[in-house]
Amino acid sequence: MTKYLNLFDLKQKVDYKTEILSGLTVALALVPEAVAFALIAGLSPLTGLYAAFVMGLVTSIFGGRPGMISGATGAVAVVIVVLAKSHGVEYVFAAVVLAGIIQMTAGFLRLGKLIRLVPHPVIFGFVNGLAIIIFMSQLDQFKDISGNWLTGNTLYILLGLVLLTMAIIYGLPKVTKVIPASLAAILKIFGLVAFFGIDTKTVGDIASIKGTFPPFHIPMVPFTLETLQIIFPFAIIVAGVGLIESLLTLNIVDEITETRGRGNKEAVAQGAANILSGIFSGMGGCAMIGQSLINVSNGARARLSGIVASVMLLVFVMFGSSLIEKVPMAALTGLMIMVAIGTFEWASLKTFTKMPKSDIFVMVMVTLVTVFLHNLALAVIIGVVIAALVFAWDNAKRIRARKSIDDHGVKHYEIYGPLFFGSVAAFNEKFDVLSDPDEVIIDFAESRVVDMSAIEALNKITERYHKVGKKVHLKHLSPDCKQLLKNAEAIIDVNLWEDPSYKVVTDIVR
Repeated sequence: MTKYLNLFDLKQKVDYKTEILSGLTVALALVPEAVAFALIAGLSPLTGLYAAFVMGLVTSIFGGRPGMISGATGAVAVVIVVLAKSHGVEYVFAAVVLAGIIQMTAGFLRLGKLIRLVPHPVIFGFVNGLAIIIFMSQLDQFKDISGNWLTGNTLYILLGLVLLTMAIIYGLPKVTKVIPASLAAILKIFGLVAFFGIDTKTVGDIASIKGTFPPFHIPMVPFTLETLQIIFPFAIIVAGVGLIESLLTLNIVDEITETRGRGNKEAVAQGAANILSGIFSGMGGCAMIGQSLINVSNGARARLSGIVASVMLLVFVMFGSSLIEKVPMAALTGLMIMVAIGTFEWASLKTFTKMPKSDIFVMVMVTLVTVFLHNLALAVIIGVVIAALVFAWDNAKRIRARKSIDDHGVKHYEIYGPLFFGSVAAFNEKFDVLSDPDEVIIDFAESRVVDMSAIEALNKITERYHKVGKKVHLKHLSPDCKQLLKNAEAIIDVNLWEDPSYKVVTDIVR
């Protein structure tokens, strides 16, 4: 039955059955992920589960992207593991709280719009790298506690159950969509293993998930400048990693659902969630692309699915741990492998022969950094920097100057293309100071003065003309360019002259 649900200022159509069943599926998938990421960070499994509950609940209610799932993530785990080993879990909680404050500040300052600067090749590389990481992380399930690959019947049973899970997830939607395929696959594998008494790895073999309601806990650290110096570097990285991963996930979900989320609202919600996570014994986190894709692929589009997922996760921890610990890891492994396959942008492979080589390079570089360094924020930053440098190089080559002399013997330089740090060298080469007449006009009707390097270039070219007793005018500067020059009057002195009579060209100098 489809109705309308109004949750905290958001009114939207909600399919209760789809939302609840999808939330239950996501909750099951969250358990091994949260435990694994907590262990990666060198913390208790419950710190990951508590973080998944708090992050998921707060962002589902107050976030800017309904249907997106947040929780404990590997991106945060690899950042805080050093702090956990060197100073202990209390400093981790403090760093997570500070990271949340930084994220909320970024949201209030409306810095979420900076995600627009991330080019599409970077998003392709990020998504592909993340898909590969999700897939590779599942390979650990095919190893024993000593890190050796499984062999014999143990391997064959696990592999068979994984393949059966994938087959159900792939084939069931072609038959019926009454129940989410991922949830149906988990339940069928669970029933199969229980009925036949199949000996295979379960959630309980990883760690116990039994716990209580997340305990309120102010981080037990000295409130001193020294503590701030210790936790601040980790907090700023956690905040940055969390915002980048969350906003990129928001964009991906936007594309899938053909709707638009609110980046700044999501940043504030992520910050609030991390603050509460830190004071309720959680390791912090951010948006989870894998679980978010499970959710939206099940048809969930509202906040209810995320709320159900986080609440059910807590129910598992407090009351259902003995049952959940019996869920076969093969079912969850098969589910995550299907998520990896669905996450990978297969269409990006077709771009290798059709898109600019620079874009292909950026996409591949971001993928490689994501896969080998497991640092999503660094991968995105590297991709954006490379893309920006390529853009600057391409625009630097586009600056041109059309030269002409009018009836009054005044030489005109009509500049085309932006004048900025990358193009000033080519700009300076356009002028013949010694051979030019006594009066010169530099026309910026088709150009813009962009930055400090451009202002300095204008300063130097006017100085060169003034030294040989020649007069220089700047023409058709846009209002923002004029303001830029006015603000820099201390370092540049030029004449701003607009004269519509200079239109007749008597000679063209090529």
